[in-house]
Amino acid sequence: MAQIPNKKEQGKFSEVPGKYCVRDISLAAEGRLLIDWAESRMPVLMKLREMYGKTKPFAGYKIAGCLHVTKETAVLVRTFQAAGAEVTWSGCNPLSTNDAVAAALAEDGIGIYAWHANGDDFYWCIDRTIDNQPQLTLDDGCDLINTVHEHYPEYAKTKVIGGTEETTTGIHRLRSRAAAGNLFYPVYAVNDAETKWDFDNVFGTGQSTLDGVIRATSVLLAGKNVVVAGHGHCGSGVARRAKGMGANTIITEVKATAALKGLLDGHEVMTMDEASKIGDVFITTTGVKDIIVSRHFENMKDGAIVCNTGHYDAEINIPQLEALCTSKRTIRQNCEEYTLKNGKKIFLLAQGRLVNLAAAEGHPSEVMDMSFANQFMSHLRLVEAHKKVVKLPIEVIDLPKEQDEFIAQTKIEAMGLSLDKLTADQLNYINDYNQGT
Repeated sequence: MAQIPNKKEQGKFSEVPGKYCVRDISLAAEGRLLIDWAESRMPVLMKLREMYGKTKPFAGYKIAGCLHVTKETAVLVRTFQAAGAEVTWSGCNPLSTNDAVAAALAEDGIGIYAWHANGDDFYWCIDRTIDNQPQLTLDDGCDLINTVHEHYPEYAKTKVIGGTEETTTGIHRLRSRAAAGNLFYPVYAVNDAETKWDFDNVFGTGQSTLDGVIRATSVLLAGKNVVVAGHGHCGSGVARRAKGMGANTIITEVKATAALKGLLDGHEVMTMDEASKIGDVFITTTGVKDIIVSRHFENMKDGAIVCNTGHYDAEINIPQLEALCTSKRTIRQNCEEYTLKNGKKIFLLAQGRLVNLAAAEGHPSEVMDMSFANQFMSHLRLVEAHKKVVKLPIEVIDLPKEQDEFIAQTKIEAMGLSLDKLTADQLNYINDYNQGT
C-alpha cells in the first residue's frame, strides 16, 4: 500500500485501505440525492443500464476511470457497475470532485479515490485505481492513460485491453503519443463523436462556464466586454452564450477559419494584445499554455475578471501574475483578488482551473447523457472485441457513425419527439448518380 496522502493528515478523511479514500463518508446521503436528480435527466444512459443490467457483459472485467467526480459521472459509474464491471475511479482535475457524490459512490462499493482540492495527491489517487489491475481505462485529459504508459509500460502492453478518452486535450496528447510510437493499446476517441463534440463541448461548456463565472462573481454580463480565447467547439459555445446574455463578445484565435466563423457569428475578432486592453471578463478555452501572460495582465482594466475553462490551468500564466502582484486575497469563494504593482486589481477565478467545474457543477445532466452513453458503448465495443479475440489496431480510433445515430435517436425518443423518414423512392434518388437537372 502506498504512503498516506499528504492532504489526508490535514483534515477529516474517510478511508478503507484498498477500498476507497474520500473526504467524508457521512456525505453519502446528500450525494445520493444529487445522483438521483441526474438519473432523472439522463434517459439514454438509463436505457443502457436497463438493457445491459440483465446480460451483464462487463462481468469479470475491471475498469479504472479518471474523470470529474460529478453527479453525472456517478450515473455512468453505476451503469458500468449494473452491467457487471468492477470499477475504480479518481477525479481528473484537483478541484472538480463533488465530495458528496464521491461518498455515495464509496458506499455503493466503488473503489473511489477522490476529494475536492486533492492537488498534492492527484497522482496518488490515480495510482490507487491502477492497483486493482484494470483491463480497461476511461480517461478525461489522458492523465490515467499517461500514468499507465509511463509508470507501468509492461502492464499497459500486456494486460490492458483498451481505453477511451473524453476530451479534446486528451485526444491531442494521445495522437501525439501514437505518432511517436508510444501508444500501447487502442483508445476510442469519445470526444470526437458527433453526439459528444457537438453537444457536450458546445452547449455544455457554454452554459456551465457562464454558470461558474456568475457563481464566483455575481457580475452582470450584459454590457460587458467578454473575451473568449479560442473559437473551437468549446469557445464557440461560450461566446454564443455570453452574447445571448447581452455581452459584447470578442474572440481571439490562431486559426483563420475559426476566426471567420466567429466573425460571422457576430463576435469581434482581435489579438489578445488588443483585447487585453478592453476586456472586462476573459475566458480561455484553447487547451494551450500561456494564452494570457504578463503583458496582458499589465494591459487589463482595473477589476478585470480572468478564468479558464480548458482542461489545464496552464492557459493562464499564474506564476507571471503572482510576480506582478503586491498582494493577494480571497475575496469570495473561487475568486482571488490580485493587486498589481501598477495599482490595478485582477480577479482570478477557481485558481485558473476549470471554472465550470471548480466554481459550478459542470455540464448539465441532459448533455452529459450522450457523452457518457458514448463512453459506455465504446467500452462495450472493447469488451466484445476481446471476447471474440478480435485484435483492434493500436491507435486512436474514431467511433462508428451508427453509434452516434443510436444515441441521438434514443435521446430524441426520450424527449417525445418524432422525425421524418425517407421513402424508398427518396433513398433511390439520393443514390442514383444519373439524376441531374
